[in-house]
Amino acid sequence: MQVVDTWDAGVCKALIDQLWSLRASMLENEANLAAWLGSVDPGYKASARNLAHYLALRRSDRRPLQEQLARIGLSSLGRAESHVLANLDKVLGILHRLTGQTWQPHSEEEPAGIQSSQKLLERHTSDLLGTPPAGRAVRIMVTLPSEAAGDFGLVRRLIVSGMDIARINCAHDGPEQWKAMAAHVRRAAKAVGRQVKILMDLGGPKLRTGPIAAGPALLKLRPQRDALGRVLVPARVGLRLAGATSSVAGAAVHAGVDADWLDQLRAGDRVDLSDARGAERSLLVVRRDEEGALAECAQTAYLVPETRLKLRRKGLGMPTSPLADLPSKEGQLHLERGDTLYLTRSGIGQATRLGKGKKQRPASMVACTLPEIFEQVCIGERIWFDDGRIGGVIRRIEEDRLEVEITQARDFGEKLASDKGINLPDSLLDLPALSEKDIADLKIVAKLADLVGLSYVQGARDVDTLRASLVDLGATDLGIVLKIETRRSFENLPELLFCAMASKAAGVMIARGDLAVECGYERLAEVQEEILWAAEAAHMPVIWATQVLETLAKTGLPSRAEITDAAMGERAECVMLNKGPHITEAMRTLDDILRRMQAHQSKKRPLLRALNAWGGAKKSARS
Repeated sequence: MQVVDTWDAGVCKALIDQLWSLRASMLENEANLAAWLGSVDPGYKASARNLAHYLALRRSDRRPLQEQLARIGLSSLGRAESHVLANLDKVLGILHRLTGQTWQPHSEEEPAGIQSSQKLLERHTSDLLGTPPAGRAVRIMVTLPSEAAGDFGLVRRLIVSGMDIARINCAHDGPEQWKAMAAHVRRAAKAVGRQVKILMDLGGPKLRTGPIAAGPALLKLRPQRDALGRVLVPARVGLRLAGATSSVAGAAVHAGVDADWLDQLRAGDRVDLSDARGAERSLLVVRRDEEGALAECAQTAYLVPETRLKLRRKGLGMPTSPLADLPSKEGQLHLERGDTLYLTRSGIGQATRLGKGKKQRPASMVACTLPEIFEQVCIGERIWFDDGRIGGVIRRIEEDRLEVEITQARDFGEKLASDKGINLPDSLLDLPALSEKDIADLKIVAKLADLVGLSYVQGARDVDTLRASLVDLGATDLGIVLKIETRRSFENLPELLFCAMASKAAGVMIARGDLAVECGYERLAEVQEEILWAAEAAHMPVIWATQVLETLAKTGLPSRAEITDAAMGERAECVMLNKGPHITEAMRTLDDILRRMQAHQSKKRPLLRALNAWGGAKKSARS
């Protein structure tokens, strides 16, 4: 078998020809995109040129070329995102010298080198997200809960725990709450001596389910038991005057009763009832005060408006009382595979039936928040509900409703509630990025925020609309964050990046929740990688978002998978955490992970830090 000399001059010259051709295509693409490049901010000129070169590099399959370059020990261009032309020129220069040819450097044509590209990314990141904290390059963003509007201490604890950017979601709460949150952030940051920026996300044209009829009024009393079924803590209910709102001390839940009947209650009384299932139960009154009576139940009971309470003492003027003010369960639709769901223009969602007599079959209906989609969808297109938990296919389009066949649900069905997201990944929706509410909210955002998040952005027109609105408001210094959360925004990412570069500060948020539904969970890893690469080519900061350490933030216990996922955040410039009762613990964990990982990884490039854990200088186990 003949061994081919990897330094063969013919091989090297063939590679030189391929690389010159590739280089020419990069410069040609830069010329073709002159209109885009001419509109970017001066601070982004070099970055825009580099992005144009990167798009040309990735236009064709370069794997055969990479393999040939790697075989002779040269850079395979696999980590050239931030300095594409400079990397290619270095390889060309080495090949020329290997073949005895002269080489004239072309640095004047190269928009960025390996060092200058890093400085560009750092500058753009600082312009948008602020300076990083000591010892950690990746910023931490936290979504503020509603409680932050009235709890300054909560906001201060978040900042002390490491929050670098506070996120206010304009899809929730209202202007007064936003103003209070922003004021708390500014005050706490000043007190702590840290710079903390504020991102306000516009709601955007989010397609959601409409209201659903509430379930029946029901109050469940359930005592706590040990492993053997013995009662540890009886269920406690406060009996108060019907219509009252004051709480009975010690009561977890409340029910309204008749005033005259309540006046008769005394501590130690027994109250009998037959619950919704016909089960006989009794309550023991343990305390009576001016707010009402505290009663305990040692057995599980289901109380409904038809339930009557009967006092055991004799000679009473009013021995029984009906129940009032019982809580109504949030409305939900139960959907199984094969069910029919009607998406309507308006109305209250509810379960119904189709057909007549024995041919009747269950169906459900629910309104959607953006009925204009009815004219933009087609039969056979997929539709997803509640972050992809429920999937279906559009089978019929009528004037006032869409008929959807449920095709994806767990074996025993799923519950669909109101205000849940709807995704149409196959549909070409033409919806404005800024709704009337967004335009009104933007006036407040311009006064309170440092960055504005553009939700459900689709194309360059949406970015232009936002930028024009900011000009009208005199807020051109406000940073723009493109939230990539739809299939269309991913497909239009290059034009979105070029358009965003017309701003002084811009970035990208990978909103992985909606993106997974839109592009398919199996493609999410691939899609988020491609977004990271394109953003690095544009020297634009990335925010790694959605469900990062979510189990830890909500329960206090992380899963193994989400720890690994959080470590991937080192590839971005910022990681976003959502609210939860254990959010400060999640922040401390994320801070520790990011500090550790930055010694091992920089974007796609692994860093060869000494692996002290393996003790290279230690004696072997045999010695």
